[in-house]
Amino acid sequence: MPFYHQLGKIPHKRHTTFKKEDGGYYYEQLFGTVGFDGMSSLLYHVHRPTQVKEVLRSYDVSPKIAVEKNMLSLGLKGFSVPPKADYLESRTPVLVNSDCEIILASPTKSQTDYFYKNSDCDELIFIHQGTGRLRTLLGTLEFGYGDYLMVPRGMIYQIEFDDEKNRLFIVESHRPIYTPKRYRNWFGQLLEHSPYCERDIRRPQNLETHDEKGDFIIKVKKQGMIHEYVYATHPFDVVGWDGYNFPYAFSIHDFEPITGRVHQPPPVHQTFETDAFVVCSFVPRLYDYHPDSVPAPYNHSNIDSDEVLYYVDGDFMSRNNIEKGQITLHPAGIPHGPHPGAMERSLGKTETQELAVMVDTFKPLKVTEAAMKLLVKDYHKSWLEE
Repeated sequence: MPFYHQLGKIPHKRHTTFKKEDGGYYYEQLFGTVGFDGMSSLLYHVHRPTQVKEVLRSYDVSPKIAVEKNMLSLGLKGFSVPPKADYLESRTPVLVNSDCEIILASPTKSQTDYFYKNSDCDELIFIHQGTGRLRTLLGTLEFGYGDYLMVPRGMIYQIEFDDEKNRLFIVESHRPIYTPKRYRNWFGQLLEHSPYCERDIRRPQNLETHDEKGDFIIKVKKQGMIHEYVYATHPFDVVGWDGYNFPYAFSIHDFEPITGRVHQPPPVHQTFETDAFVVCSFVPRLYDYHPDSVPAPYNHSNIDSDEVLYYVDGDFMSRNNIEKGQITLHPAGIPHGPHPGAMERSLGKTETQELAVMVDTFKPLKVTEAAMKLLVKDYHKSWLEE
């Protein structure tokens, strides 16, 4: 995130001694991206952050692929993913390629027995159901319905839920996730025409500093494997930090829709971007105001990208028989558009209350074995006129 934040206490100059009150020293760590060229933060630890006591086990969590080269439009019943107590075990990849994994999860318990770090990917966690706290070594973020949690790769965290009813839509990205560049000036500030601004973005607060020694399990994801490391000190021992690389929260309810006299194309809904895919937010908004406008989206061909829509809430005016938590995949190479009757129903309407998240990838998505258990039968035939 290209703006500065600071929590806790830090020395006046970077890369200089930072003494403890008892005469010892705090230990500086650069938490950076893209080598030394991307966004970074400087962290100051009570203990050295490098003290590994033991590696317990390593195990494979790579998704099992059912369809390597998919050409069918698919519907998936996302709420049919069974709840599981453990946060990591609940994460169920459904659509994947070499740039990202699209994951559904329904954890029923807070993550308290271990810490987690994804060393490969930025994680964009959308909260469909549930409330709680994302606790990280850089501070805490409260979350609720409609929040995006952006967790940079390498961030150690725990996630706490207030009850057992939680539904998450997660995108793991091997590419850095940024705000759309067309909404930023050359300094990185979000511009006046952006659908959200910096004051909508919630930064970490309530920095935890634990001066504790013992056995602390950190589960590290790397190249499709989970490695269970035992560290000698509590990972949340940061007394202060500053910089540009940190987790943050943004609510879909704070996205201000861009509307026009005639139907606007999907890029106006863009919320995040990488160089391999984009994420868009469809929110309640006024419809087009040309007297002959067609509010429903026009038929269009996905020539260069696979389109994934995750339906959150409200009235999905372009689709028939869509449920909350459902996913549709419209692959590159074939056209898609509103279901029969949807265009006609939209005429004369003045607003929509739909809420959805869209992921458009430039590489084709593979379908996992887990996704095949969620299929809506014959979704690809749903455009047939009766």
